[in-house]
Amino acid sequence: MTSLQPLGNLQPVGSFLLYFGVALVFEAVFIALYMAVTPHREVSLIKQGNGAAAISLGGAVLGFTLPLGSVIAHSVDLIHMAEWSVVALVVQLGIFLLVNFLLRNISRRIEDGNIAAATILAVASFAVGMINAASMTY
Repeated sequence: MTSLQPLGNLQPVGSFLLYFGVALVFEAVFIALYMAVTPHREVSLIKQGNGAAAISLGGAVLGFTLPLGSVIAHSVDLIHMAEWSVVALVVQLGIFLLVNFLLRNISRRIEDGNIAAATILAVASFAVGMINAASMTY
């Protein structure tokens, strides 16, 4: 006869909380760095009702979160997850810099509420995030 453990095996819950917590830290770091890299002030613009700022920031966050999720699913430990999360972060910051280079004055356009400019930036961020995530499945 085996004894029943009242709470069962809690190790998966601990692992979940650890990975989830580290992922939230990476999300916060990404958002802070992204907002530092962009010339426009996303939070102020969003508070003023600027939909373009919300679209562009939302696309960047989704573009980063996709590879972050892939990294969590495929990493062997937290160090591995952290290393690949940094790669995802750099790639996502790089896509903003590339789009900004290709479409001059994108920050001014976003500040002006230009939905088309924000959408193109969001789609580029999301598309690169999807490719980034798929590339991290090795």
